Amino acid sequence: MFGLEKGGRAVAAQRKRADTPSYLLPAEVAELLSVSPKTVSRWAKEGKLPFMKTLGGHRRYPEAKIRELVDELREEPTA
Repeated sequence: MFGLEKGGRAVAAQRKRADTPSYLLPAEVAELLSVSPKTVSRWAKEGKLPFMKTLGGHRRYPEAKIRELVDELREEPTA
């Protein structure tokens, strides 16, 4: 529950609550989609990927929606 910060100060570890949605970093999305992080950023700008921006202006991608997309892309087309 507590970790040590530089200098030996104890800090509380942040826990994810079950009802809090989790978000992925661009590199994590890139790995799931087998593309580069720059492609992920470009797709987000083009409106092809859902995202939210942090207070610092960085994009974060909703894990559930990205995994749904990955599952859709992996499905074999039926002929």
